[in-house]
Amino acid sequence: MRVASSDGVEVAVHDLGGDGPVLVLAHATGFHGRAWGPLTTALAAHFHCWSFDARGHGDSTRPRAGNFDWEGFGDDALAVVDGLGLGSPFGFGHSQGGSALLLAEQARAGAFRGLYLYEPVAWPAPFAMDDHPLVVGALRRRDHFASVPAALDRLGSKPPLGDLDPGALRAYVEGGVVAGPGGQVRLKCRREDEAQTYRMGPRHRAFDHLGEVGCPVTLARGSRSASVSPELAERQVAALARGHLEVFEGLGHFGPLEDPARVAASVVDALLAP
Repeated sequence: MRVASSDGVEVAVHDLGGDGPVLVLAHATGFHGRAWGPLTTALAAHFHCWSFDARGHGDSTRPRAGNFDWEGFGDDALAVVDGLGLGSPFGFGHSQGGSALLLAEQARAGAFRGLYLYEPVAWPAPFAMDDHPLVVGALRRRDHFASVPAALDRLGSKPPLGDLDPGALRAYVEGGVVAGPGGQVRLKCRREDEAQTYRMGPRHRAFDHLGEVGCPVTLARGSRSASVSPELAERQVAALARGHLEVFEGLGHFGPLEDPARVAASVVDALLAP
């Protein structure tokens, strides 16, 4: 299923099943909407889960001229809500996906009835990322593999993907590659697009407008993560009108894919508590 977003983007949408109120899941940079694996299995007992591939990721198309301003990711989230006629669903976002949901709610108050955001990227001030290890690493990463099993072995051999739950790693690889000649597979997300997404990350101004988010927001971080410091997380929560901080001991930036059951239980408690 596809829905139309801004900049000529066609967003791929995935019905992940489940029963209960609707929950829209938004993935991190470099991932895709079918990478959730065991997290979706746990959430589907409480929610009807939908996910989508952000622009330039998975099966969604790229924006015109390679424009990866993060406001476009917010447009993608709103396109899913509108295209599926979801009304005001719950939202779960990880990293860039968390920022996308914040930007969507800031652009249209009431788009979501409640949000759970694991380490959203929202900085108090912009800064340059051209030489950042994330950008350099994205441009250098290997994106062709002899087979799906070879991709699983290579990508799972070291952190951060090596820290993922095995089911989440398999879902990421199997849904994130396209077949090539001679049985080879290639990652769907282009290295250049991933790098450009990282470059643009600190430029959006979601942090400046956190107070405009009126729905309840649980902001979570992992105690081992270097991506969102305790100080930044506390500033983000303090700026929200109805914010709450959740800290997961022993988890890193990829916590929802490292310990899906523990994160899912927290999501259920936060969004469905009476």
